[in-house]
Amino acid sequence: MHVRMTLLAAGRSSSVADVRFDEDRSLDATGWEEVVRQAPAFSHLAAAELRYCSPSARCRETGAVLGLTPLAQPALLDWDMGRWRGATLAAVTAREPGAVQQWLTDPCSAPHGGESLLAFIRRIGGWLDSRPVDAGEWAVAVTEPSVLRAALCYALKAPPHAYWNIEAHPLATVTLTGRAGDWRLALP
Repeated sequence: MHVRMTLLAAGRSSSVADVRFDEDRSLDATGWEEVVRQAPAFSHLAAAELRYCSPSARCRETGAVLGLTPLAQPALLDWDMGRWRGATLAAVTAREPGAVQQWLTDPCSAPHGGESLLAFIRRIGGWLDSRPVDAGEWAVAVTEPSVLRAALCYALKAPPHAYWNIEAHPLATVTLTGRAGDWRLALP
């Protein structure tokens, strides 16, 4: 049974200079404006039979502004950054440069005490593979950009370090087609 899964990165919740690990912020003013402005381009997503989102404020708000009424999925939570949660990369690097280097180079490590990159990718892949959809159905999920990146790594069976080479900007979309363990990237 083949299904279609469209992942949409949530709107912006902070400036690039203030991006923090695993932080549950609401959309900022610019993020709200962008989602409202882009809403007509995403109106077709409301036709999806199943609509999901990460439980974070910005994902729920993005889904609501787009009229999707998505169902929050705990499995779509952002990457668990343990004790780094709420800190910026610059602050953590200044405090723990060796730990940051280990985190960036070893996908099995979790020096922050949260999830390793490999565990995060597997968690998101497990969610993808367990969607209760029928053949031909379409599902949409409003996610954190990190979740979109992890889903791509899983679907394409890319090595974990490929995660660092994927940019997922606010409101970026990607569509995957397939079934459990056998996903394809669908380009328009």
